[in-house]
Amino acid sequence: MEHIQQNGFQVTDIVKPESEIQTIRQKYNLPSDLTSCHTSEIAGYLVEGHIPATDVKRLIAQKPNIAGISVPGMPIGTPGMEIGDRKQSFDVFAFQKDGQTRVFN
Repeated sequence: MEHIQQNGFQVTDIVKPESEIQTIRQKYNLPSDLTSCHTSEIAGYLVEGHIPATDVKRLIAQKPNIAGISVPGMPIGTPGMEIGDRKQSFDVFAFQKDGQTRVFN
């Protein structure tokens, strides 16, 4: 949350039971291999995981015809997962409600 707030977003932090999180993920048809630890709804999209704010801003600006974006798991070096200078490579995936995925960034 700190990363996204530092990048100009207003955030309402709502902790929901896992059953409600699953309902939200199902609404957008998030593929199970793209799940992570944080689930957000932003501008009509599902935003899942430790996603850099630049990718969220790009999503909002471009308004692609997708259901959302995701960084599955918790790769070291993503926002909130910093460990010194260590970084794992990671992809930000776009997904559609029909289950198709592609690399967003």
